[in-house]
Amino acid sequence: MGENSGGIWKLSSSKVALAVLAGAGVSYGLYKLVFCNSCLRKSLQDGRSVEAARQERGLLDKVSGLSVIPSDESHDAFTSKSASNLEPEHLKMLILLLQTSLDPSSRKKALVTLGNSAAFSVNQDYIREMGGLHIIGGFLSDHDSDIKVQALNALSNLSMNVKNQELLKVYVRETLDIIETAPLSSELQLAGLRMLTNMSVTNNYQYMMKTSVTLFLSLLVVGSESLQIQVLKVLVNLSANPDLVEDILKAQAPASLILLFDSCTNTEVLVRALTFVGNLKDSEASIHITEILKLKKDSLYFILHGETSQFYQKLSLLLLHPNAEVKNQVAKIMVSI
Repeated sequence: MGENSGGIWKLSSSKVALAVLAGAGVSYGLYKLVFCNSCLRKSLQDGRSVEAARQERGLLDKVSGLSVIPSDESHDAFTSKSASNLEPEHLKMLILLLQTSLDPSSRKKALVTLGNSAAFSVNQDYIREMGGLHIIGGFLSDHDSDIKVQALNALSNLSMNVKNQELLKVYVRETLDIIETAPLSSELQLAGLRMLTNMSVTNNYQYMMKTSVTLFLSLLVVGSESLQIQVLKVLVNLSANPDLVEDILKAQAPASLILLFDSCTNTEVLVRALTFVGNLKDSEASIHITEILKLKKDSLYFILHGETSQFYQKLSLLLLHPNAEVKNQVAKIMVSI
């Protein structure tokens, strides 16, 4: 129904809102906060008493025929409704809740639900068309780190859509800042890196991340295995773009990076690290490696190829690694030498 029907739309849709919020993770208290307050305001405008409006609100609760989930139920109970069952009007109400609710818990649950629904391509389009991308993006500056995490998770799913990426590119710099300042290996850092992984799948916006390669390489040597994997997903994407290879090789890198190329390193981390170097080797022949770059002792290039580098010595030892993919990646690099 169109916007012209204002109050009627709010009244008739309240039952749907309750169903969505109960099943998707937003407590009944939020339903009362948003929709019942609007009912009260409209009632006062119509000349009815507050008490009459409250009676009408109670009647709406009864005729909805839906059980009310107490606010202290577990998160699993709140999110039991499949995100694939959400209709466009449900998404619209969740976006409205983000704009009107002051309750952090309710905002977080709404973001979780929108994020889950954005795993489906049709919902990615609906949320964009409803103006939801920038509403969700606005929560990246929220003081609550849990809300930031859920906003990033939602944006990560939404960024698996080419049209959405064009609008979401404005959050790349802010996401990089979040990753740089967040606690090491925290869920906030991981969520930011997941967002950048999706934004770097194509070459369109990779240039926005090239100045942060030093940050990624630093996180790679100090972070947890989970963080290392997420960092390497971004680096592998960037290194597949020949236009960025020189920038990556020039980037300042910690000397301890070489220690990753060892049989003691987590196999998934090792495979991705070798893939990253393999991508760089594939493009090195097509770029001009200057003498200045060769002598820049804190660069990634010098760490991998400098006269004192132990990289190729470590590679030869990895040919004995029990994992076939590790050996394949090592062979690929050594063939290109």
